Amino acid sequence: MGSRVEAIAVYPAEKKENAMRKLVVALMAGSLVTWSAVSGMAQSRSGRNGSGQIVVVLKDGHRQSFNLSDVARIEFPGGGVVADAGPTPPGAPPRGHFLGKWEVGDGMGNKFTITLNEDGSAWRSLHRIHGRWAYVNGEARVTWDDGALDCIRRADGQDKKFAYGAGKRFTDEPDNVTQARNTSKGPV
Repeated sequence: MGSRVEAIAVYPAEKKENAMRKLVVALMAGSLVTWSAVSGMAQSRSGRNGSGQIVVVLKDGHRQSFNLSDVARIEFPGGGVVADAGPTPPGAPPRGHFLGKWEVGDGMGNKFTITLNEDGSAWRSLHRIHGRWAYVNGEARVTWDDGALDCIRRADGQDKKFAYGAGKRFTDEPDNVTQARNTSKGPV
């Protein structure tokens, strides 16, 4: 008897199924490798400076790192506070306390209004000036477009407005201190 050779027939449907299986496996493996690489890069970037630090990049490209525990606040010329790392004093009013329209004095016996909005915008009726405000250490600090500064804070159990002329900072001696009264029941 002669040897018998059997031919294994491969049908076109099986060829397509094997090709699809290989394609799916290759795509999944590629996705896993890409995801791992991206995740590793993100972790190495965030771990480079550690948490609790701020990095300042200067115009010439140099970088300087600071521990946040060493930073009291960040200020720019003109007295505009960008961020305050200090804790809010116990018993200080919450941010929402400052929202609305405030009746304040100008230091010469006249009154005007300051409006503090939820979005951080502010408006002063005296000379019709716009500005920005921030809740910092339990007080509302306003930087006006004309360079002046106002701060509404609780002092001796009462709300008061502290005014600082252009070129001064919130840490300087105020030009005047007057009573402040919120005339709104809530945000304007």
